[in-house]
Amino acid sequence: MHVLDLLQLDSLGLSLLWGEEALLGQEVVGVTATDLEEPGRFLGPGELVLSGLVWWSEGDEAKADRFVTALADAGATALLAGEETHGRVPDALVAACRAHRVPIVAVPARTSFRAVTEAVYLRQWGDLSRRPTRLFALPENVRGELSRLVEGGAGPAELLDRACAHLGRVSCYLLTASGRTVARTESAPELPAARASAASARGGVWLRIEAESSPYDAWQLHVPDPDAAPPRVLHEIADVLAQCRGGQARRAAADRLAGQELIALLEGIPSGPGPAPADTGALEEALAAAGLPPGGSYRVLTATSGDALAEGLRHLDNASYAVGRSVAVLHEGPDSAGDAADRLRAVWPLLRQCGGPQADLRLGVGAKAAGAEGLRASLSQARFALTAADEAVPVREVEQLDTLAELMAGVPPEVRSVFATRILGALGDGMLRETLEVFLANNCSWARTAEALHLHVNTVHYRIERVEALTRRDLSRLDHKLDLYAALRCG
Repeated sequence: MHVLDLLQLDSLGLSLLWGEEALLGQEVVGVTATDLEEPGRFLGPGELVLSGLVWWSEGDEAKADRFVTALADAGATALLAGEETHGRVPDALVAACRAHRVPIVAVPARTSFRAVTEAVYLRQWGDLSRRPTRLFALPENVRGELSRLVEGGAGPAELLDRACAHLGRVSCYLLTASGRTVARTESAPELPAARASAASARGGVWLRIEAESSPYDAWQLHVPDPDAAPPRVLHEIADVLAQCRGGQARRAAADRLAGQELIALLEGIPSGPGPAPADTGALEEALAAAGLPPGGSYRVLTATSGDALAEGLRHLDNASYAVGRSVAVLHEGPDSAGDAADRLRAVWPLLRQCGGPQADLRLGVGAKAAGAEGLRASLSQARFALTAADEAVPVREVEQLDTLAELMAGVPPEVRSVFATRILGALGDGMLRETLEVFLANNCSWARTAEALHLHVNTVHYRIERVEALTRRDLSRLDHKLDLYAALRCG
């Protein structure tokens, strides 16, 4: 199966925008539909990439180049770009494909991506219409049973099991974008999230479940063996699971609403030495309403993305939690499996991959609270830890703050800037500031500072005297040294 074969199908109406003959003759091994801005980790060598160009914004040539670079690096055979979203395929995208030698084909608005996908697999596996119906479509009784199960609110595990039952011992997975297994058939071995989300695991067939979702929890149907099930069967199963996903999304929205009511109550408690008994009672009622068990300890977490936080918590097996817009309360009873922060730290890189390189995805974790009365403190700690989290340490526990530098990292940047200017503003950015930094770094040793700066020790004495005069600090006093050290760290 080659790209040239598709271009010759009048029913699809495809138009070649750029592609050399040798490139158009490359073997096609599969199809992936995506509208991710950087889809490289979802692609495998030899795949056709279908994109509706929802990610595209006019005038952003760099975005087009990143998208096509991901295709080229993954070894994609060609890009099939839909015209429906923007009316035409952007010239910048065509130019990027030419630069990276990735053939690009326009898909007219009248042609569905499903028609293209089926055309590929029909040609790849032969004319399935000549085979018994049971091999290339769901039997009518199975289709009816699945419809009844969906109407009855059946979960994804039951639906996937029943949909695949007539295919024999086929290994089939329903996974989220972050690699979490939502459901799998009985013959499918366990698939760890890290391996499922890795680029090396993109073999086989992958179908996105077309339903409303976030970048972190979008569903994908995965069959490791591409010959285990015909494409029409998989598309029908995907349609059924999309209906199921709608119900799941509604239930998740209701759970988030209950979680937000708990968080709103927690945020509304006035400051003071501790919540009043009435506040504690109201919190306990809200915890129960959000589905959290009484007793044990709780922990508050806050993230820059509530959707990422919710998906991260779903990776924790048998965990009880309530999630609001960007804050969650996690119950940690005596039977909890391991430390939640450690488990979330292991999952966080997978979530950051889903969010893309531009996503600011950080998590702050408060200390354990013995009961409802300690939740307010845990919330404050989680927010401080979130401020201290950064690119190098995206998941920060308040218990990790064991140095002055880490403690100061949690101070808002606007406050740090004012403090640094107040203390050091008179020094400017020249030799006096440099001398102070080296002096403190050398434990206020005159000789080592002079050696490090290649100065006479008398010059160091003179400069430090000027620093003390301008900052009104005495470097023989520990508290004044700490003031200046903190100001340097804030600057």
